[in-house]
Amino acid sequence: MKTHIETAHAPRPVGPYSQAVRIGDTIQVAGQVGIDPETGSLAGATAYEQTVQALCNIRAILREAGADFDDVLMLRVYLQAPEEFGELNRAFEENLSAPYPARTTLFGGLPTGLLVEIDALAILSGTRE
Repeated sequence: MKTHIETAHAPRPVGPYSQAVRIGDTIQVAGQVGIDPETGSLAGATAYEQTVQALCNIRAILREAGADFDDVLMLRVYLQAPEEFGELNRAFEENLSAPYPARTTLFGGLPTGLLVEIDALAILSGTRE
């Protein structure tokens, strides 16, 4: 059975999709950008600031689903430009802990002003002993 996950602690979807969906022990979090859910505005003008906020949004959604970053297997990142890769890595190092999730990073294609978008795949079974 597919379960819709939603929290007010992350930005509301801007289209016909869920913040996350859970089937069994698998949780797929939709792409999150650096929008602060309290203000509805971007958390900053740098890739670092937007990455930190996107990770906060993902964490809020994961927690609503009964998970956290310890349950995340994979993060898929869309980064506006390769020059921002260092800021992305710094945000990950400061906000996640080892062992880090697997990650794929693609460049370009984001709307004006958005520097990063991140989605997450988490699995609850077998990750907490």
